[in-house]
Amino acid sequence: MHCKVHVFYFPPEGDESSVQNPTGALLRFAGMGNLIKVLTRDIDHNAAHFFLDFESKSLGPSQLVHLKWYLNMGNLLKVLTCTDLEQGPNFFLDFENAQPTESEKEIYNQVNVVLKDAEGILEDLQSYRGAGHEIREAIQHPNDEKLQEKAWGAVVPLVGKLKKFYEFSQRLEAGLRGLLGALTSTPYSPTQHLEREQALAKQFAEILHFTLRFDELKMTNPAIQNDFSYYRRTLSRMRINNVPAEGENEVNNELANRMSLFYAEATPMLKTLSDATTKFVSENKNLPIENTTDCLSTMASVCRVMLETPEYRSRFTNEETVSFCLRVMVGVIILYDHVHPVGAFAKTSKIDMKGCIKVLKDQPPNSVEGLLNALRYTTKHLNDETTSKQIKSMLQ
Repeated sequence: MHCKVHVFYFPPEGDESSVQNPTGALLRFAGMGNLIKVLTRDIDHNAAHFFLDFESKSLGPSQLVHLKWYLNMGNLLKVLTCTDLEQGPNFFLDFENAQPTESEKEIYNQVNVVLKDAEGILEDLQSYRGAGHEIREAIQHPNDEKLQEKAWGAVVPLVGKLKKFYEFSQRLEAGLRGLLGALTSTPYSPTQHLEREQALAKQFAEILHFTLRFDELKMTNPAIQNDFSYYRRTLSRMRINNVPAEGENEVNNELANRMSLFYAEATPMLKTLSDATTKFVSENKNLPIENTTDCLSTMASVCRVMLETPEYRSRFTNEETVSFCLRVMVGVIILYDHVHPVGAFAKTSKIDMKGCIKVLKDQPPNSVEGLLNALRYTTKHLNDETTSKQIKSMLQ
């Protein structure tokens, strides 16, 4: 059974003790122990071993003052009460207008330098046509030197673009690690961080949005791997024949190996972020893994709630914000699934997967098929035995 308590109250003038120490005010309320347990779910997971008396009118005026003032704190109450998956963290994350506070500016400015180049990277990838024709001609006429030179001349500048994409993935990884450090630090909870540091949360969302768009474009462009494979084969042959290769200064053998691994992935940017997040967790052993996974699950829940709540959705002034939220929600689900030991689909997951999938399926079909495919094919735990049949059928 789920119960909700709604109390609307404005604190009386002169009650400065409540303002200065709201937590103390709450605890001073006699008999609040069990209610705090309800709010924070600090009870046995299977049963509630107490009776919450909604009928008694024996509360004193001062007790009501402190309780009602605390409940009126809005988002802080939501931090306490929104562990229930059906509700989720319930606040509006302003993806359109969030601006950095003074404490956010250092990290924000570092990440902003990276994000300024993101749109240009996507435009370059979208216009990437490949050298398929020239490569086919060169392979079909191996003794025609002019065709070999023409293919090489077409491929080398393209590999320069692929190098730029790869190097951007490294910059993006560094930006993500900086944001994770800021959004998971103590003493605040992930929900508090996302509410307090909305500009950083927005940047985190922008990284995920870029990542899914990049990978969608890469998956539908087989020319990328074909071009790079041809480049490596030709470069190897030129070395054997002691032929100088202009392109080798552009991409040396070590870099070519790393790029080859990167482009061999179906979703290379997502793999980069997953690895970066896993590495962040392993390198920060003093930070509980829950700080990171809760940050991801909270972001997923916030996006879902904003999308399914008309009051919030009506606050979007740009129609693109809906697709932005959808991509971000899917991105954090996939990251969570890769980083969390049991993944996003298990019953113990803090992400309401049924709710998230429903939100996706409520959109126009053509607009979300790529995102549904991302959940189907780029997650790690979807096919585990712990995943419910209902979730699997929803994604079929």
